[in-house]
Amino acid sequence: MTGPNKNTKFPLANYDRLCFLKNIVKNPNIIIGDYTYYDDFENVENFEKNVKYHFDFVGDKLTIGKFCMIASDVKFIMNGANHLTDSLTTYPFAIFGNGWENAMDGKSYPQKGDINIGNDVWIGYNATIMAGVTVEDGAIIATNATVVKDVEPYSIVGGNPAKEIKKRFSEETISKLLELEWWNWNIEKITKNIQNLTDNQIDKLIK
Repeated sequence: MTGPNKNTKFPLANYDRLCFLKNIVKNPNIIIGDYTYYDDFENVENFEKNVKYHFDFVGDKLTIGKFCMIASDVKFIMNGANHLTDSLTTYPFAIFGNGWENAMDGKSYPQKGDINIGNDVWIGYNATIMAGVTVEDGAIIATNATVVKDVEPYSIVGGNPAKEIKKRFSEETISKLLELEWWNWNIEKITKNIQNLTDNQIDKLIK
């Protein structure tokens, strides 16, 4: 056995509210890794609706690695949401034209960068990830968290703004896991090791 087919849209029989996300996303600026799933209370098509202010003319990207778990109502706030903050007003005159189109001549809206989510990341219900944030491998984002800065590997963050609650493992174990990069193994090797991957004894995995 080699596990479920990564190219299957709905990997659970008779259940269409959990999908392997890469098989439903259409926007080329959203890049999803194999086996990452999205679970939605209503319709998995809501995922792209929850990638907010993601305008083609801005060109920013949302990248999510392999084997991630994304709960319903998770939102990603992209750079199109940004307004001027060091000017006398934050109002976006230029987008309305009709004599206001030159308001931004010689100026540009803030760009905080892409959103990058690592591998084996669990993002809880109704969490929000802001533009420019990187969430490293193995991290957990708590329900209702608002993530405004980078999240270290194998850490758990929560709150608004999100702060680190604790590390999932010792620094030694985290280093070993980051070196292993099990998510990049071939699926046969992953399948062979699922008992070890769902345990907490890393030495078994290394052997």
